[in-house]
Amino acid sequence: MKRQELLKRISDAAAAKGIEWELARSGGQHDIFRLGASVQVSVPRHREINELTARAILRAAAPELGEEWWR
Repeated sequence: MKRQELLKRISDAAAAKGIEWELARSGGQHDIFRLGASVQVSVPRHREINELTARAILRAAAPELGEEWWR
């Protein structure tokens, strides 16, 4: 999955639910994003992200966006 596609997917879902999605910090090979008040998501800085890694990132956003929100 492309990194930009993954970030857009999470951003759109957060905007639809009125949840804040912002870059918390960047460094090294990953960017850390804050979703709402309680969830931090680490996203690699690669153009292509492995499907299993992308699925894990989408699952990490579930506490704020709801169970299986990505389906």
